Amino acid sequence: MAEKIATRKAYGEALVELGNERDDIVVLDADLSKSTKTASFQKEFPSRFFNVGISEADLITTAAGFSTTGKIPFASTFAIFATGRAYDQVRNSVCYPNQNVKIAATHSGLTVGEDGASHQMLEDISLMRSLPNMNVVVPADATSAKELTKEVAEIDGPCYLRLGRPGVPLIYTEDEEFPIGEGKLLKEGTDVTIVACGHMVERAIFAAEKLADEDISAEVIDMYSIKPIDEELLIESAKKTGGVVTAEEHNKFGGLGEAVSGVLAENNPVPVRRVAVNDTFGESGKGDELMDKYGLSVDDIVEKAKDIMK
Repeated sequence: MAEKIATRKAYGEALVELGNERDDIVVLDADLSKSTKTASFQKEFPSRFFNVGISEADLITTAAGFSTTGKIPFASTFAIFATGRAYDQVRNSVCYPNQNVKIAATHSGLTVGEDGASHQMLEDISLMRSLPNMNVVVPADATSAKELTKEVAEIDGPCYLRLGRPGVPLIYTEDEEFPIGEGKLLKEGTDVTIVACGHMVERAIFAAEKLADEDISAEVIDMYSIKPIDEELLIESAKKTGGVVTAEEHNKFGGLGEAVSGVLAENNPVPVRRVAVNDTFGESGKGDELMDKYGLSVDDIVEKAKDIMK
């Protein structure tokens, strides 16, 4: 069985590597360092780690303050708190003045599992991509999570890094690069394009394999950078296949599906079908079972692709 590594674990490892490479990196947490995996940075660099306690508004505004002194702050907590409870601070203290703050939010989406609807953040991509100056990236595995952590440290300006709770299989080798504003073409196809992000990338790959058994050639794209999005890759693929299915662990409103639809509507209109949570809250349960129940299964992607083919 393939090894599974959580993207949040890779994030913690990347922070330690960054801390060793440069002394302008500081890390802030809101009393969840064991869960967000920032505890490893705390152990290695205690003088550059700041636990603000259960006070997410302070987490974001303190990070903004650090950025004004030339530091590169990574502010971490669960996605529900980073983008929901502290939205006002993200908007007015980070994005409005265009501060160089990196918000790394773990435990996003349905795969938070047993913590239930109150902690299953399904609106964060929508909230963050609608903010001026904010970059939004969603890694699909541990390799991309580590590299994207380092990538957001290199660019100037606010960044939202969306991370998950459970372990996920490796998709990429360590020599891959992940420039902000690009996507990855994982499989070429001619009949339909599947554009996915985060945990749904693995399911998109499996869906393409099932479609191939029925002589349907599916192109698969990992759109890890949702804002800015890789318009050129999307348009080129849509022109080739003539139809697109999007797949995301997020509400169908405001996320990857609408970002992709917007690009294609303005540049190359084709049929688009969205695999996403259908405008509802989740519930407590096993992550994989919830993904299937709320319409995020491999078969759901296959079904949407066949609908496009009609």
